Amino acid sequence: MQPMGNEKPGNVPGRPLSPFLAGSQAVPPFTSSGPVVGAGASGYLRATAPFSSAPQATTPFSSAPQATTPFSSAPQATTPFLSSQPMTGTQTFGYRAPAPPSMRSSGPAIQSPPLSYLPHDATASQQTQAPRFPPPAQPPTPLHSPPVGPSAVYAGGSFRPQSQMPTVPMGPPPQNSAQLASRSNMPPLPDSSSFMPRPPPQPSYSNFVSGGNVPPSLAEPLFPGSKPVSQPSPQTTSYVPSLQASSYHAHQGGVVPPPPPIGTPAGFSLREQMQFPNLGPAAGGHLQSLVEEFQSLSVGSAPGSLDPGVNLESLPRPLNGDEEPSKVLDSYPLNCHPRFLRLTTHAVPSSQSLLARWHLPLGAIVHPLAEVPEGEEVQIVNFGSAGVIRCRRCRTYINPYVTFTDAGRKWRCNLCSLLNDVPGDYFCALDATGRRCDIAQRPELSKGSVEFVAPTEYMVRPPMPPSYFFLIDVSVAAVRCGLLEITAKTIKSCLDELPGFPRTQIGFLTFDSALHFHNLKSSLSQPQMMVVADLDDVFLPLPDDLLVNLADSRHVVEAFLDSLPSMFQGNANVESAFGPALNAAFMVMSRLGGKLLIFQSTLPSLGIGRLRLRGDDLRAYGTDKEHTLRIPDDPFYKQMAAEFTKSQIAVDIFAFSEKYSDIASLGSLAKYTGGQVYHYPSFQAITHGDKYRYELARDLTREIAWEAVMRVRCGKGVRFTTYHGHFMLRSTDLLALPAVDSDKAFGMQLSLEDTLMTTQTVYFQVALLYTSSSGERRIRVHTAAAPVVADLGEIYRQADTGAIISLLSRLAVENTLSNKLEDARQLVQLKLVKSLKEYRNLYVVQHRLGGRLIFPESLKFLPLYVLCLCKSLALRGGYADAPLDERCAAGYGMMILPIRRMLRLLYPGLYRLDEVLTKGADNFDESLKQLALTAQCLDARGLYIYDDGFTTTIWLGRMLSPDIVNSIFGDNLSSFPDLSRVQLPELDNEVSRKLMRVLKFLRENDPSVYQLCRIVRQGEQPREGSLLLSNLIEDQTAGTSSYIDWILQIYRQSQG
Repeated sequence: MQPMGNEKPGNVPGRPLSPFLAGSQAVPPFTSSGPVVGAGASGYLRATAPFSSAPQATTPFSSAPQATTPFSSAPQATTPFLSSQPMTGTQTFGYRAPAPPSMRSSGPAIQSPPLSYLPHDATASQQTQAPRFPPPAQPPTPLHSPPVGPSAVYAGGSFRPQSQMPTVPMGPPPQNSAQLASRSNMPPLPDSSSFMPRPPPQPSYSNFVSGGNVPPSLAEPLFPGSKPVSQPSPQTTSYVPSLQASSYHAHQGGVVPPPPPIGTPAGFSLREQMQFPNLGPAAGGHLQSLVEEFQSLSVGSAPGSLDPGVNLESLPRPLNGDEEPSKVLDSYPLNCHPRFLRLTTHAVPSSQSLLARWHLPLGAIVHPLAEVPEGEEVQIVNFGSAGVIRCRRCRTYINPYVTFTDAGRKWRCNLCSLLNDVPGDYFCALDATGRRCDIAQRPELSKGSVEFVAPTEYMVRPPMPPSYFFLIDVSVAAVRCGLLEITAKTIKSCLDELPGFPRTQIGFLTFDSALHFHNLKSSLSQPQMMVVADLDDVFLPLPDDLLVNLADSRHVVEAFLDSLPSMFQGNANVESAFGPALNAAFMVMSRLGGKLLIFQSTLPSLGIGRLRLRGDDLRAYGTDKEHTLRIPDDPFYKQMAAEFTKSQIAVDIFAFSEKYSDIASLGSLAKYTGGQVYHYPSFQAITHGDKYRYELARDLTREIAWEAVMRVRCGKGVRFTTYHGHFMLRSTDLLALPAVDSDKAFGMQLSLEDTLMTTQTVYFQVALLYTSSSGERRIRVHTAAAPVVADLGEIYRQADTGAIISLLSRLAVENTLSNKLEDARQLVQLKLVKSLKEYRNLYVVQHRLGGRLIFPESLKFLPLYVLCLCKSLALRGGYADAPLDERCAAGYGMMILPIRRMLRLLYPGLYRLDEVLTKGADNFDESLKQLALTAQCLDARGLYIYDDGFTTTIWLGRMLSPDIVNSIFGDNLSSFPDLSRVQLPELDNEVSRKLMRVLKFLRENDPSVYQLCRIVRQGEQPREGSLLLSNLIEDQTAGTSSYIDWILQIYRQSQG
């Protein structure tokens, strides 16, 4: 695993790069073309909060210095969640193997950009005040009794009156700057008077309690009995400080002088040649005064007090879900939408020393095929005879940030600054302002996201037809749980919707202790089954008729699916020859590639790839060998994944075992081929059937980008060094994706190549070359720009909590593959503490900060999300806290989640439904109010629903109205002794119909997965604890900290 900062790298074996051909060509667009959508508003808004502090040692997860080629990334470790190909051959600990010679790929080779170029200066951009905390949530009610009075008082906390602090403008004095030369492609820049006025200060929360400064305490671990990494043991303090929420402005009552002015944020380079110069930060006029403020939580209870003095309502909570950084588009409206690309901070540090003081991951989350709202489709561009226009040196695709010169005959690359000739077929004259006259008709020059039709030179072979091959376990475990029947019926129902008709190919192979091949030749009236029992020397009995054209053999395929459940109905075979079956599937698919869907219900036990029962090895937990349980047990699976990727085969795993089935090993097949892991522990058709049907149908019918490769290019001075997700790293920066879809996102870390950046703007371009299901080759391109800043405060102000926690989650999951769970949690906690300590040091001299935990407005939810991450299924506790298979499946799932789904998983929604069902309107966006995740929000008289994006849990209070219960179930609860097997019916009454509409509303918010609905009543143990109470993040459960205790720990560790 890559070290995250300046720490000494651990003994992690290097991984060789996999040399094989890129099997992709020019890529067709993922969505059909639509009308050109205009750019957003051009106002440049930023959240403000001052920052600067002395540099500190970097923390784990930050990128180590790398080689200085801008378009390459360091090879990565080979453990299951790390983003690279499997190991092949001997590796030496502490040594990273050099990259092999350059291989052929689907796209043209990349050349290095020039060593340097001198951009024109850009002036400071306007700053505006950041929004304050949202209003506090409605006071929750106690758990086991009805609320008394208008509001309920929390146990263990107290409400205190809140006061407001005046804001005082501060920052650099107004400055004048000369207007730049008018050689731009747009009208002159407006002066400062035309910019949006500064909004008035918003009311803020503040609960100040006297108590003076709290002596700093050394770092305390999140979990009792453990120590943070690289920190001394905690010292005993005489009292426990309390915590209250407040907003603390940079200047209070004129007592404390304001901090020094903030450095000027960087703007665009080459301003006089920009196509849209007035859409970036202001380049002239007077700078308005800056209002500096930050958020804070007051800490100061009396010594010896048992009351922490915390107002729970004032703690920051993300009750509105993920909020995309829309201000980025206000500043850079030519950028691609944040749904495609989000940086962890939209302000790139100007130097290595500044980056060392950031402490949080610097990188991006890329979601190249994210679904877009109707009417906002990515537009398709066909250059025709001119060919795809790219920079001849760095291979950047033409985009809105390039500039045209020499009367339109040349264009300058925004990444490497090289002047390129404009092809004759693409030439257009410039108008009086220097803009192309056809700018409005050119989406590639006005949109941050476009899709190019790729010519034949982007193909290494003709586009292959979409192929689906099903590898189905038919052992006794699969038969008993009802898997075969649901699988056969679902596949049959999706045959008309499989992408690529009439080119689609399909095939089946079943296995138990032997392999069953099925001849689906179109001339047959019924399929023929051929059994191969020799597992040591697998061969194909009919090489040409095992993968057939669906349109030609439709009647044979349907006959096979109809007979599949009865064909193995009496099977009592408990063995699983999974490894030989995998080899046979590869032999069938290797010529065409495609998607391999594996349905596995037991631990592989015969032939190559057989696995041992290792999940119950308690001796390994808490030792240095603990992580070996979470990595593949047999190198066979990594080697097969490498072979699959070479042949453009993606693997999806559907696992259904009641017992241990080694998801850590099986999941590596999906990880290295761009696939996905679906896990249904203790699968039963009656309870899991709906979820399985939906997710299998979506996997088969969603649009897929086949034979894809992806590369992210950066401007001079920066480069992406590590990648995190499901793919194979073909070269230092080329991601091989045999199949990719709209449900998968990728994380990557950024490093600075130069000690000091010489540019004022950094550009990023994501290029995905793929084949559509219709056989077209296209290139989807997303382009974005970000300023380079010399001010640590600006980096914090432009931070994106969603991108940070998504990247941090991927790094933490990967860390569990080489370290103990406890160490992975403590490393995440340490990064949070160091960043808050660095931020605190910005104000410790100018302000009296004793007894306060301060943080920037942009990161107000980060402490809570880090706590949620440490309590997540992939990282929580130890052996007794989560089954090993479920923990590994959760880790594989987190590696591909887009930001919005990641945040929902970490901090799920909790809603009270009884009032909505009886008197609420159908406008659920307004009537469903999200509550804090604490048991104190649960009222014994209420009905609540808990939604984490994957499952929904309906909690029935013991004092819930019998009328509501009868309306939902058609009877009282005493008629249902086992609620785990109850299916929620839709009855003929308004309450039941409205509950069904609520469930449908929650599921439609995320169509990528089906939320399995489970019902639990208050006091029903152990189901209530496992399904709901243990997932209430803000409470203290299983030896972990509550939200209040967590904030107190973070406060103590961030002092000094």
